[in-house]
Amino acid sequence: MKSSKSNVQSKAHSLPELKFENQALTSFAGLVILQKFFAAMNLKQRLQYCFTHLNNGKIFDRATVFLQLIVHVILGYRELQDSRYYRDDPLVKRLLGLNQLPDVATLSRALKEAGAQSVENLRRFLRELVLQRLQELFPARVTLDFDGSVQSTQRKAEGTAVGFNKKKKGARSYYPLFCTLAQTGQVIDFLHRPGNVHDYNGAKAFILACIDAVRAVAPQAMIEVRMDSAFFSDEIIEALVDRGVEFTLSVPFERFTQLKGMIEQRRRWRHLDSESDYFESRWKPQCWESCFRFIFIRTKSKKQQKGPVQLDLFVPYEYGYDFKVIITNKTMRAKRVAAYHQGRGSQEGVFAELKSHCHQDYIPVRTMYGNQTYLLAGLFAYNLIRELQMQTTKPSRRTTAKRTSLWVFEKVDTIRKTLIQRAGRLTRPQNSLTLTISANRWIEKRLMRMLNAITGLKIT
Repeated sequence: MKSSKSNVQSKAHSLPELKFENQALTSFAGLVILQKFFAAMNLKQRLQYCFTHLNNGKIFDRATVFLQLIVHVILGYRELQDSRYYRDDPLVKRLLGLNQLPDVATLSRALKEAGAQSVENLRRFLRELVLQRLQELFPARVTLDFDGSVQSTQRKAEGTAVGFNKKKKGARSYYPLFCTLAQTGQVIDFLHRPGNVHDYNGAKAFILACIDAVRAVAPQAMIEVRMDSAFFSDEIIEALVDRGVEFTLSVPFERFTQLKGMIEQRRRWRHLDSESDYFESRWKPQCWESCFRFIFIRTKSKKQQKGPVQLDLFVPYEYGYDFKVIITNKTMRAKRVAAYHQGRGSQEGVFAELKSHCHQDYIPVRTMYGNQTYLLAGLFAYNLIRELQMQTTKPSRRTTAKRTSLWVFEKVDTIRKTLIQRAGRLTRPQNSLTLTISANRWIEKRLMRMLNAITGLKIT
């Protein structure tokens, strides 16, 4: 029927009468997808293995509490006390397999009582889920990105310290180091550290552990690593070479007089792209055992510099350029090396999503292992939403020079707002449990496609 002004505009503007009744209504009808997905993964039972070392004589076992924290993050809630807003939701209770959800005090107490063994077991399970996906992809190359991210807090939590904090100067913080898989954008593992440590602290052992874990499940793949200048050291680079790993690292060239001299004395630069030029050279810092390939890149600066050029601070003599130096053992053309290294910026997108959509900038308790546990809940939430999309859609990208993810992923918040946050009613007509959702052809089509894709999943 053709629309007209008379049948489009409503004349009813009165405020409806409000009633609050105990009905089986849910604000998160889309959780039915996660209910089926978690069941197919046997997620709750597998989480229980992470807490077998504890006495589970409590009313709420630790695996169930941790699963609720994952769901808590997926639903978009930040603080523990926000759990009050969904504790009567029937679909949340059904997802967790409970008639009654834990209260705020129970969640807080479970975090405060968390210990090193539980954290280590959860880390191992986190790695296991990502590496299982990696096995199924059977890639020719596996790209790992390493970098740290600050977790700020105003409270004096165990293990926090005042260190470099760009956004909240003087605030106490943690500074965990993360390893992400470029092909899926998932977090493989993290190394928890206080906020006053250097990026390099504990990095070598963590990097090698991640490489060994990947190699164990993908022995056929060439492993490649990307890192920023904080990890520039002969110790790390030689260890990567010994492991047969290809790498690119940003170089803190301002610290090396010879590198600055090579840039300042260079007259001929080769064309890289419309805004950049490059040259390359082999060089060995003093006290290093081996020479490596260094690629020097200058890019037209977007910032206008005011005042005279100061060579002692290494403001380049060629006004209007920013400089970058990359060390690598890759043999491909410099243009492809530059593009590959530029791809590590995708990890910053992961950090942004973890903080904005999974609330990983929130420190809930004063205990270190409790805060690590909450961090893990956010990492599981993020990885599981990625895994859900990979299980229900096909890869839509080919491998690129930047090593972007093979899927075009929707952010956690997009999945949350478009699919999960849907009103619904649970009823039992003729003793058959039914979830009724408001009619929307787009939502119906997508929900059913995802539910059908989950059917028959064999995830062990």
